[in-house]
Amino acid sequence: SLDLTSRRTPCFAKLSEMEEMVNMEAEINEVQPLLLSLTERSTLQFYFIGKKCEILQDMNRHLEAILKEKRDLRKRLIKQRCQESLPIEATFHKCIVELLTEAVTFIEKFESHLQSVRSIPQIPHMMDNMDNTLSKTEVLVMELEELTEQILKWKELQKEVYAN
Repeated sequence: SLDLTSRRTPCFAKLSEMEEMVNMEAEINEVQPLLLSLTERSTLQFYFIGKKCEILQDMNRHLEAILKEKRDLRKRLIKQRCQESLPIEATFHKCIVELLTEAVTFIEKFESHLQSVRSIPQIPHMMDNMDNTLSKTEVLVMELEELTEQILKWKELQKEVYAN
C-alpha cells in the first residue's frame, strides 16, 4: 500500500526525464555517423550512377546513329544504279576517255608488277634450279663433245676401211 501511495517527487521525475534525454542523445550521436556515411555513400552512388547513365545514353545515341547510317547504306547499295550516269560536261569527255585508257594500262601493269613482287620469295629457289640446270647443261655439253669426237674418229676409221 505504501508503494501505491508513494508519488514521485517532481525533482526525481525531472531527473529521470533528463537521463532519458541524455541516453537518447547518446543513441542519436552513435547512429548519426552511420546515417551520415550511408547518405554520403548513397549520394556518391547516385552521382556515379548518373555518370554511368550519361555514358550509356551517349553510347546509345552513337549506336543509333550507326544503325541509321547502316540502314541508309543498305538502301543505297540495294538501289539499282545501272540506269544512272554521271553528269560530266562535254568539254571533259575527251579527258575521261584518256583517263580510262590510262587506268586500264595501269591496272594491266599493276598486275604484272604484283606477280613480280609475289615471285620475289621464290627467287632463291629459282636460282638454285638455274644453277642445277646450268651444271647439267655443262655436263651434257661435255658429253656431246666426247660423242662428237668419237663420231669423227669413227668416220675417219670408216674412211680408212673403205680406202683399203
